[in-house]
Amino acid sequence: MGTTYSVKIVSKNSVIDHGKIQKGIDSVLILVNQHLSIWDSSSEISQFNQNRQQALTRVSPHLRNVISKSLEISEATNGAFDITVFDLMSLWGFGPNPRAGLPPDIQIEEVKNRMGYQNIIIEPEGVRKLNPDIKLDVNAIAKGYGVDQIFEWILENGFENVFVEIGGEVRCAGINQNSQFWRVGIIDPKISFLPREELSAIVYLDGKAMATSGNYRNFIEKNGQILGHTIDPRTGYPVETDVLSVSVITHSCMEADGWATALMVLNFEEGNKLISERRDLNVLWIVETKDGQRRIEKTPEFIIENPKY
Repeated sequence: MGTTYSVKIVSKNSVIDHGKIQKGIDSVLILVNQHLSIWDSSSEISQFNQNRQQALTRVSPHLRNVISKSLEISEATNGAFDITVFDLMSLWGFGPNPRAGLPPDIQIEEVKNRMGYQNIIIEPEGVRKLNPDIKLDVNAIAKGYGVDQIFEWILENGFENVFVEIGGEVRCAGINQNSQFWRVGIIDPKISFLPREELSAIVYLDGKAMATSGNYRNFIEKNGQILGHTIDPRTGYPVETDVLSVSVITHSCMEADGWATALMVLNFEEGNKLISERRDLNVLWIVETKDGQRRIEKTPEFIIENPKY
């Protein structure tokens, strides 16, 4: 996935086979990559992308679960989240086949014409492409799915106090070594080449998952322009929004990961209106005001301490 991971387990049992746990976690991550990595040409999703037939394709439960959740979020956001963006991301210089230079409008329109989550149909026996040229990119939700898979594997092995993090996406249960709920920091969003990072707020996660999306970590420079990796699948262009970052807390990290990306595409007003109708998601936005200041906006049940703004 091109990132780091961290796992913490608090146990009263002083005799723990660390090697066995490490091997188990790595095996879960390898399995997730084998199914969901667009960087591995032999992965299941890469094979799906290379298949240019409209015939039904049998898929693993891993790929099916991720596609199913992705389509659910796409429907709920009217396409602000869309995993049929593989070629679009490549045009803007992201992914395993990045193109150089700023893409011309006509090329963006051409790619958009063969995209669309509506062209992916899940059937009892598998998944069907209505457009054979469609390629999937699940990077916006796969990290969260990986966190869930590791988390569940650890619980199945008898541990109760667990913290799992991949690239900033987190899920935890129980308590930390200080007998408190796990605390997670939300990074102050800024595009900087300096390694030092500051926190905008601290969150206590009580058995939940949290994912954060923003353009401050993954960006490229093209023709002197700094472009964030959040591309609006509805327009085909990088987002222009008052939202600097979005953090979502919910029951699964896959859900939190996908929704954080979707809400990063929407501006604060649009996202807040959409979320107000849902009780399963708690959200915090860091918003840039017209005078260049920053403010925190959040749903009532998103509890934070030490807010910076």
